[in-house]
Amino acid sequence: MEDTLTRGTAWRPAPLIGGSVLLHAAALGAVVAAPALWPWAAGAVVANHVLLAAGGLLPRSRMLGPNWTRLPDVPPAAQSIAITLDDGPHPEVTPRVLELLAARGARATFFCIGERAARHPDLAHAIVAAGHAVENHSLTHRHDFALLGPARYAAEIGAAQRALAEVTGSAPRFFRAPAGLRNPFLDAALARLGLRLVSWTRRGFDTLDRDPARVYARLARGLAPRDILVLHDGNAARMANGRPVALEVLPRLLDAVERAGLRSITLRAALA
Repeated sequence: MEDTLTRGTAWRPAPLIGGSVLLHAAALGAVVAAPALWPWAAGAVVANHVLLAAGGLLPRSRMLGPNWTRLPDVPPAAQSIAITLDDGPHPEVTPRVLELLAARGARATFFCIGERAARHPDLAHAIVAAGHAVENHSLTHRHDFALLGPARYAAEIGAAQRALAEVTGSAPRFFRAPAGLRNPFLDAALARLGLRLVSWTRRGFDTLDRDPARVYARLARGLAPRDILVLHDGNAARMANGRPVALEVLPRLLDAVERAGLRSITLRAALA
């Protein structure tokens, strides 16, 4: 397992990141050569930083590096969708999610928080035993995740990688940033850990919206092959009766998937 945890891939910076490095070097060189050019150099650097920030604040953006927003257009993903569940495992919600999935023979990907999986190893093991996949959603789900530097990214994501591998017996292959927010340092950290960044095609906002009809509509509208959909088994909003919204939405979503002649697979299955 140690080889799996430490074997990364060569990092190839996205054009925006590589171009940003060159721009900073050129701006510095221009100011040194001709100090009067500093307003133009400073303006170019500020504009570049705005563009980099936009890339990090748009979860589905590929400006900062590769990012799955849909499954690859190859079998078996071509006629499938991926249902993903974030922020678990949760001792109340996750077992019920597993029951709903089992009743339909559906497979899902659980983006688990490392600390929560370590507190509930039985749930993490149950997810894998049922044929689903556990992937990396950071160690602690920090609210300032998008502000971390290279060393903090390596520590936060690497610790989650080790924790999740220990409780499931398999190292994650995918990573989803908390709330989907990140910065230019993330791509290199993921490459070193051999992880792929995944966002989504659509999300239901079921941590905020207590109306299952609206959450379902966001996910099912335009349902098509290769979609990646997001619900939450952790931090789930609750309806007036206390029932987690995700548990109301998931059966309806699975019905819609069946009516569309699709099936729900794990992200790992899409790699095959």
